[in-house]
Amino acid sequence: ADELKATGRSGLKEILANLIPSLTMPALGGGGTSASVRPISIRGLSGDYLLVLVNGKRRHTTALINNLSRVSGGSTPVDVDLIPVSAVKRIEVLRDGAAAQYGSDAISGVLNIILDDGTDGANFSSTIGQTYSKGGTLLQQSASYGVKLGSNGGFLHLAGEAKYHDAADSSASPLPARNAQGQPNYYYVPLGPGRPDPREAGARDKVFAGGYGRSDEDYIFNGSYNAELPITDAIRLYSFSTLSRRTIKDARGAFPANNIASLPEVYPDGFQAYRRIKETDFQATIGERHTLWGWDFDLSTSFGRDHVWLGATNTLNPSLGPTSPTDFFMGKQIQSLWVNNMDISKPFEVGLAEPLTVSFGFEHRWERFQNKAGEPDSYRDGGYIIPIGPDPFHSPAVDGIPGVTTGYGGLAPSPGLVSFTGTSPADAVSLSRNNYAGYVDLSTSVVKDWYVGVAGRFEHYDDKSGNTASGKFSTRYEILPGLAIRGGVNSGFRAPSLAQTGFSTTQNTATIINGQRVLTTSKFLPVDSPAAQALGAKPLKPEKSLSYTAGLTYELHPLRVTADVYQIAINDRIVKTDFLGTAANGGQAVRDLLAANGVTGVDSAQFFTNAIDTRTRGVDVVGEYTLKTDKAGLFRFNAAFSYFKTQIKGVIPNPSQLAALNPAPILFGRIAQRDLLVAVPNNKVVLSTEWNYWRAHTLLRLTRWGKYTESGNVPSSDRTFGARWITDLNVAVDLTDNVTLAIGADNLFNVYPQKHGLIAAADGSGQYGNFAPFGLSGGFYYMRLDIAL
Repeated sequence: ADELKATGRSGLKEILANLIPSLTMPALGGGGTSASVRPISIRGLSGDYLLVLVNGKRRHTTALINNLSRVSGGSTPVDVDLIPVSAVKRIEVLRDGAAAQYGSDAISGVLNIILDDGTDGANFSSTIGQTYSKGGTLLQQSASYGVKLGSNGGFLHLAGEAKYHDAADSSASPLPARNAQGQPNYYYVPLGPGRPDPREAGARDKVFAGGYGRSDEDYIFNGSYNAELPITDAIRLYSFSTLSRRTIKDARGAFPANNIASLPEVYPDGFQAYRRIKETDFQATIGERHTLWGWDFDLSTSFGRDHVWLGATNTLNPSLGPTSPTDFFMGKQIQSLWVNNMDISKPFEVGLAEPLTVSFGFEHRWERFQNKAGEPDSYRDGGYIIPIGPDPFHSPAVDGIPGVTTGYGGLAPSPGLVSFTGTSPADAVSLSRNNYAGYVDLSTSVVKDWYVGVAGRFEHYDDKSGNTASGKFSTRYEILPGLAIRGGVNSGFRAPSLAQTGFSTTQNTATIINGQRVLTTSKFLPVDSPAAQALGAKPLKPEKSLSYTAGLTYELHPLRVTADVYQIAINDRIVKTDFLGTAANGGQAVRDLLAANGVTGVDSAQFFTNAIDTRTRGVDVVGEYTLKTDKAGLFRFNAAFSYFKTQIKGVIPNPSQLAALNPAPILFGRIAQRDLLVAVPNNKVVLSTEWNYWRAHTLLRLTRWGKYTESGNVPSSDRTFGARWITDLNVAVDLTDNVTLAIGADNLFNVYPQKHGLIAAADGSGQYGNFAPFGLSGGFYYMRLDIAL
């Protein structure tokens, strides 16, 4: 808990990215909701492969699928930001697969968040901070209160936090004079060839692409309780819950007045579109532990739901014309999970150095994913054609390039919202399934210093995921006092999420060809839909993994060291295909195939598929040394290092439906493959020093993020960003025994990613890339006051 507190980071995801060497997340993973709720990556794998528990019980996942994210694309991980930091007692990180014990998702490890059970009264904390030069104000209030229940170790602990975090100013540059093609980059429609609008001079100072950097304005309330009540010496009841409400206003796309979507009757000076997210998230667990005939029983039931309302403001559907609304309801996404567990264990004396612990249990899970339609104006085509008129915007688009030498008269704006896509009834879906599982776990010390454990698990899904089985063997041998070697092998699996099976969205564009209005449709297809099957899609099946780990540990005060090497091989990984049917990828041949199979209205498409096999190898090293002096106080030195390398060992061939085409499209292309391999740093070093002297407490942390590459369609368009050292400093003073004041800085020296100019986007964004794990807004300083009563 002290480590979690000694930072100005505002949520658990950012905090853990600074503390866990193999965990990272990009500044901007991609478009869609991924830009507002950032995806995570651990050991180079998406957050889907990390199982998150709270008090040992499975946590529900987010409803927001990262469908447009390039990093961890298509993932639906647990959103730990919706758990109050003030409620956390400690976090346990299992850096090993554990599907045999816990089931689906536990491939890259397990994160177990232990809620506080303290009964020492009330604690309050207040934090204020902002970036060095870009705003981004943070105001955070948290409180917790613990009290005893009964006289036999019962407790009730309440915690809550309220947070406001403003958007930072854009990290984009002012609008450049020319775009990437060397053409004039006018903010306003020119009066004619070579005749810029008189307002153009003032527009040179506009910072464009307001969504580049920290673009969220967030309001978050997180609350929790954790309780346990002894009924008898052998029976204890327990319950815990979290409840969150989050609202986000996120800048997603800035549009100059010189844009076909910026109808001058609505936005004469251009506009900044904003996404709105209103999210209600909760999970509640109740259970009881008792002992019967020497067996320990743990029975529990848990229900969680993430309910997300999606909207847009300060935008328009230009195909509706000047009467278009500017605020929209885009749809809802809802993820629900109900879990019932029975865990039973008992030690048996079998003549070995330690009793043989026999554990087994059963689990039932029910889950549902819903994607609900928004209002018609958020997706429909209103058929508006920009009339021809005397002003520059309405001048005929007949020669040259519209918006450079001519206006937009006679053209048709694209249907649907600008920068967003509302969910249509055709894209709406509701999917549910049941899962039934049983496991057995045996462990003992064969001799005094040699521990051995084996486990196995079988699961049945009542949807097309079918049946899965997994096993695990682990061992540890203490060579000398404090020095031990350990290792294990385990098979694992991850069932496709319901969101990956059923998610669908549509994006329409429209142009005038030979005087006729022509609609084109790009669609993310549900894998079981007729359109996806026409392109060769097959029902998603569980991903299978086989992992090996080996390492050593040394723990003899004052030094602790752990070092582990690992290999994680995953077969049938679920990934997004490339867009099929574009001019560069299949073109008319794909569109003809769709039409021949009775699929109309879709001329380019994308879907999820079990496409690749990968192997990830890596090493994690963590060390701590404690030095206690009589005069200078207590020092604690920590060092952590993580390295991994992922290889693609196989890619499925084109399905027969695509292989027969000429030219044959690429199912899983260069960018998608390289984003799995090099989009996040494959090495990370964390060095920290903690110094406690009298009433003063200082923490200095240096983090080195390795290089990473944002890839293009060809090698010449790749951009590699060099390694960066980030320095965090926190200094706290105990003003009294109950009051502590802290000041600190994250990214003390205001470090930005390597600058690559404006080659990625001519509108001024992209100069620092998108994937920087330490953000695009520079340093952040803060002050915090803690009070214990």
